[in-house]
Amino acid sequence: MKMSETKATLLEAPFELSYKYKRSSGPIMSQVFEGLAKKKILGSKSKANKVYAPAAEYDPHTREALTELIEVGPGGIIESWSWVHQPSNHHLIQTPFAFALIKLDGADTAMLHMISDCEKSDLAIGNRVKAVWSETPTESIADIQHFILDI
Repeated sequence: MKMSETKATLLEAPFELSYKYKRSSGPIMSQVFEGLAKKKILGSKSKANKVYAPAAEYDPHTREALTELIEVGPGGIIESWSWVHQPSNHHLIQTPFAFALIKLDGADTAMLHMISDCEKSDLAIGNRVKAVWSETPTESIADIQHFILDI
C-alpha cells in the first residue's frame, strides 16, 4: 500500500476534551465562599473549641464533621513568610510580595495568603496584617485580594 492510499483511508472525527459540569462546594464550604463574597472570613469550630481557618469540613484529629462556622479576622498576625522578589506570570500579584502563614484573629490555625504593598524589610513574624478585599467578588478565596500590614 502506498503512503497516499493510507492517508486517504484514515478516519477523522472532531473531539473536544471538556468537562461540562460545575463542581459543588458542599453545604459547609458554600457558606464559607458566600461569606468571602460578603467580606467575611468564616472558620469552622470543633467540639474542643478549636477554630480552623481556613475552614475545614472535618476535624483533622477526631475526624468528626465540623458544622459550626464562626467569623474570624479580617486581621491577624504573620506566623511565617517568604518573599517573592520577581513574581512569575502565574502569580496573582506582579510586584514583589510575600507568601505568608497568617493566623487570623479568633482562629487557632494559620492560612496561606499573600501580603503586598510593603517592602521585605517591613515584614516580621508577629506583625499585624489585615485583608484587602477584591472589588469584584467571585465567591472564592480570591475575594481576599491580599493582606497588607496593619501597623
